[in-house]
Amino acid sequence: MEQVSNNLMFGGEQRRYQHRSSELNCDMHFSIFLPHQAREAKVPQVYWLSGLTCTDENFVQKAGAQQYAAEHGVAIIAPDTSPRGERIPDDEDAAWDFGLGAGFYIDATKSPWSKNYRMYSYITSELPALINKNFPVIPDSVSIMGHSMGGHGALTIALKNPGHYQSVSAFAPICAPTQCPWGHKAFGNYIGPDQSEWSQHDTCELISASTEKLHLLVDQGSGDNFLEEQLKPELLEKACKNNDHPLTLRIQQGYDHSYFFIASFMRDHIEWHTKHLKS
Repeated sequence: MEQVSNNLMFGGEQRRYQHRSSELNCDMHFSIFLPHQAREAKVPQVYWLSGLTCTDENFVQKAGAQQYAAEHGVAIIAPDTSPRGERIPDDEDAAWDFGLGAGFYIDATKSPWSKNYRMYSYITSELPALINKNFPVIPDSVSIMGHSMGGHGALTIALKNPGHYQSVSAFAPICAPTQCPWGHKAFGNYIGPDQSEWSQHDTCELISASTEKLHLLVDQGSGDNFLEEQLKPELLEKACKNNDHPLTLRIQQGYDHSYFFIASFMRDHIEWHTKHLKS
């Protein structure tokens, strides 16, 4: 693991690292914000999963989360969104919604994607082991949040790992990828055409089988241009209602899909996770 950069922010440190990933078979970057409290004791940790086309740096530079993380004494870990490198397969048309920058936080099972696109295992196993070993964080005090594709990742990962995450939240998540074009393209390539195998990566489908009633916090802008075709929060609301699963869904009037939206409500999400995390 090699440190790439380190910047002081709000009394803490915003760092970026590069390391070799055995799950993804390539070099990866991740960013971590360590609040000033981490100099004295181990702190709780929150994972942020970014959306399509993003790297770890978009969140670090645009979300404004460090100020609130410093106030509450939590670390924030921001991984990349896919494997990277010259030999990593990509969309044949270089489209932005699949391949590089679009790992969808699942483990691909179809060639040529299965060799590198193992973002689920990277996020849930390899990266946490690296973080817990090398940084002053509390291993069993972990929450997760994300945006768009990363919102899908945060919700599905939390639901598939009961007892591991203290809380989960999302901004404009892809709520039902088995029922939208982004999900069809990603799952069809990464997993294959058998749609019966897709449900284990769909938040709405996982809700019905969830053994843990982890309260979901979701913010969605009413002015989001992906709202109707891709995101479908109404399906998440219906699934939670039908299965008595706790959900706080906030429709924020006029807000779009951008980091302007995310930054506007980031304080609420950091406070949400701080309430649930062990100190």
